[in-house]
Amino acid sequence: MPEHSPEHPGNQAPGSNYFPSGDFLESPNLATELTQIADVDAYNLEALHNLDPDQVPEDAVKKRLGWTFWIAAAWIFLIVALALLAPLLEKLGMPDPTQPVCTSRDCSLQPPLSGYGLMGTDKLRRDIFARVIWGARVSILVGVAAVIFGIFFGSIIGIIAGFFKGKVQTVLMGAMDVLLAFPALLLAMSIVTFLDDKSVKTIVLAIGIVAIPPVARLVRASTLVFAEREFVLAARTLGASNGRVITKEILPNAVLPIVSFGIIGVAVAIVAEGALAFLGLSIPPPDPTWGSMINEGRATLETAPWVTLMPCLVLFLTVLSLNLAGDRLREYFDIREGAL
Repeated sequence: MPEHSPEHPGNQAPGSNYFPSGDFLESPNLATELTQIADVDAYNLEALHNLDPDQVPEDAVKKRLGWTFWIAAAWIFLIVALALLAPLLEKLGMPDPTQPVCTSRDCSLQPPLSGYGLMGTDKLRRDIFARVIWGARVSILVGVAAVIFGIFFGSIIGIIAGFFKGKVQTVLMGAMDVLLAFPALLLAMSIVTFLDDKSVKTIVLAIGIVAIPPVARLVRASTLVFAEREFVLAARTLGASNGRVITKEILPNAVLPIVSFGIIGVAVAIVAEGALAFLGLSIPPPDPTWGSMINEGRATLETAPWVTLMPCLVLFLTVLSLNLAGDRLREYFDIREGAL
């Protein structure tokens, strides 16, 4: 009969006790080893699936991201690549998004694929495709930067509240509840109006502040769960400081839900920026954003619907792709402990 080693826990019979060797007990990273024992790994899942497929389904063992994720990822990659390469594309012949493509009035409100651009022109004879590409730079920059801002401060607040609990948790989460009491768009509008500045950094600040409370609540919930796990208790038993427990044990385990939430949060932030631009509270003209393009096309919606529909379609597909990718990643990295 083959020997069972700590390196290959899947070789042992399911249900049998697993006692590590003496070398294991002398390991400097005992908490990590205890995590592997407490959580089990893919070997154990596969063995349990072979014994009882009904209890442990195959998708819990052999997870796949799926074709929907890769299609969504391809669209996101395309939009980000075009946005980053916009200056180069302009040098290669793409029209200036702030200037008309010709001097004649005949090229005003031309439909897509009419010889005046891939997506047509608006009432000021500007190329809609070029404006969509340059607008993506603003929308994606604002979305990503605002979510990073919200994740950074929200994670700090959530971990401190969940780890120390007591009065610290009451004060911090009470402040988050106050922020959540305000409608998100109204709060962002109030910040932009109060600062009286429509620059990118102000829009990022406004949307980033709105993103802090939900991130803080998510991280606090994860911290409360992981703070009672075996590897954290082991680390405390070994004399680890609070800072080490937070940074080495709790934070790495809370990263995956934060990342999946962050991807979906970028989609929400892009929509929020579009809403602010639609209301005239984002980057001022002539610099394009998706929201301002949708707003500008309202006047010609009946005669030239493509002026509004083209940025709407790109915005819709981008937000849908981010939501699909984020949700699929959340399911992919989800740990199904209940199946054990």
